[in-house]
Amino acid sequence: VQPSLYEGFGLPLVEAFSCGTPVIASNRGSLLEVGGNAAVYFDPTKIDQLVSLMVEVLENKSLQTKLSKLGLKQAEKFSWKKVTEGTKNVYSRVIYNEKVV
Repeated sequence: VQPSLYEGFGLPLVEAFSCGTPVIASNRGSLLEVGGNAAVYFDPTKIDQLVSLMVEVLENKSLQTKLSKLGLKQAEKFSWKKVTEGTKNVYSRVIYNEKVV
């Protein structure tokens, strides 16, 4: 459960996904982008939404299984190898005066 009001990236989501843990996250900051369709979301200013989702995920085994599978797939989108390759590409473009997108 990530009840954050703001996240710059959302690494805890990726860590949970990589373990196959179902994720409940706030709909703020970068969490929607990082979580994609592999998490369920709530407004962090509405505690009743959080409580309702927590109960639903804890009691619904098929939802747990679905979120676990989606999370494992979502985690594959993030790796240190991809980060280093992307960083290398940006530096290369800057050095050679290419347009960075």
